[in-house]
Amino acid sequence: MDPVAFRLFGTPIMWYGVLITIGVLVAFVVVYFNAKRSAGKVSFDDVTDAFLYAFPLALIGARVYYVIFELDQYDTFMEMLDFRSGGLAIHGGLIGAALGVFIYKLIKKKNMAQILDMADAAAPAIILAQAIGRWGNFMNQEAHGGPVTEAFISKFPEFIQNGMLINGTYYHPTFLYESIWNVLVFIVLMIWFGKKKEKEHGIILYAYMILYSIGRFYIEGLRTDSLMFLGMRQAQLISLVAIFFGVIMIYVTKKRARNA
Repeated sequence: MDPVAFRLFGTPIMWYGVLITIGVLVAFVVVYFNAKRSAGKVSFDDVTDAFLYAFPLALIGARVYYVIFELDQYDTFMEMLDFRSGGLAIHGGLIGAALGVFIYKLIKKKNMAQILDMADAAAPAIILAQAIGRWGNFMNQEAHGGPVTEAFISKFPEFIQNGMLINGTYYHPTFLYESIWNVLVFIVLMIWFGKKKEKEHGIILYAYMILYSIGRFYIEGLRTDSLMFLGMRQAQLISLVAIFFGVIMIYVTKKRARNA
């Protein structure tokens, strides 16, 4: 696999960055569509403004989070800054994005219901962008699972087989599993958003947390490059916390909506 998509004035442009960019652009289309069908409760312009705060901090958070757990991989500070060929952690990105939205809330003086409604419109877009971004891992031949037999990998398209053949060994295409799962979650969230009741602020966001985390928990168990914390896969720990939090918040949100 060649991780370089093309060269611009001699500078290699990596597939990783290209696919992240495509994911962001597709996400904007989804948010625009959701804003249109929100009957005026969500402004696309507001979501775009919030994005300008959230996205830079999401990239920084994703990189910092990854580097913290993989410090022994880097010899210099400049190596820590170079993420063009990989090394971004989605959970760090989500933390950074949340911080950016919080700053946006303070500066623009938005109330929490407005922020949660915006997050509901954005949640399906985020999961679809994640599905697209996972193919950057494929181009880098990273984020894969353990070894598999040739008989097992032969069930996949030939280009997947070729991409998962690394140093003579076939590996689980866990990037593909998560990408497919994320697309399925995207469909569920889009349908749910269309049925969302007026006072259920944040319910799509909480559903995203639960559904994404369920898939990530199981898929993470297959991976060989997990970020570890106290001997445990940190993504699985965060997934369990997110599922627990999401379930509680959906219950609380529905109860508030009924009593409003």
